[in-house]
Amino acid sequence: MTFAWMGWTLPTALFFGFIALSLVTLGVLTKLVPNNQPRIGVLGVATQRGDRFFLALLGAAFIHLAWIGLVPKDVPLWFATAASVVYAGLVFRFV
Repeated sequence: MTFAWMGWTLPTALFFGFIALSLVTLGVLTKLVPNNQPRIGVLGVATQRGDRFFLALLGAAFIHLAWIGLVPKDVPLWFATAASVVYAGLVFRFV
């Protein structure tokens, strides 16, 4: 079985590797720090660690899509990744 049809480039492999590593990290955190009490943030709803992680991933997807659609092609996509990391930090801190 060949996976050539999937277009495995380095960025694609890094992306899926990051997602897998993040899910493993969340599982380890659940075992090491089981006190995952919901907290009320700026959204006004109770969120747990996994909810905030999902919101951070969803926001990162929208940041990258907006970057690809609105920013000139000569500006590297790594800036969108940096913006996504800052956004994720804000989500984990305030949501």
